Amino acid sequence: MHTLSIRLGLMTLLGLVFTFVSAAEPDPTVMSHKLPGELKWTDSTEYPGLKSVVLYGDPNKPGPYAVRNRFSAGTMSRPHTHNTDRFVVVVSGTWWMGTGEKFDPASTKAAPTGSTAVHFAGKVHYDGAKDEACEVIIYGMGPVTSTRVGAK
Repeated sequence: MHTLSIRLGLMTLLGLVFTFVSAAEPDPTVMSHKLPGELKWTDSTEYPGLKSVVLYGDPNKPGPYAVRNRFSAGTMSRPHTHNTDRFVVVVSGTWWMGTGEKFDPASTKAAPTGSTAVHFAGKVHYDGAKDEACEVIIYGMGPVTSTRVGAK
């Protein structure tokens, strides 16, 4: 009985191995995908501590896009506007949001993981991380521009 259990267990394990090994790649005409190690993150030249990766489309060209932003602890943008609405989902950490031309991190609102927000076109805001890193996914319609406002 014990030997039979071992044989059945090995056969099940081999079956699982062959299932994983023979799993087909999704048809690229149906969907695209990238594993975490395949993402090409870029460092912001304007905000040290901010990294971005384009997940879909191109924010600089007409059409839909999605970008993932990773803010290191203590990294915040300065007051700015965008020419189009941008939709935000907080995927990790706490993201902090503020409005107005005066940069005042102490007055920002906490948005924990799972929160959503909309940056309305032409409205002044700033955002980022305080004491812990955070990540957000931003999506919208391109081309999108950012314009700094207020004190430099």
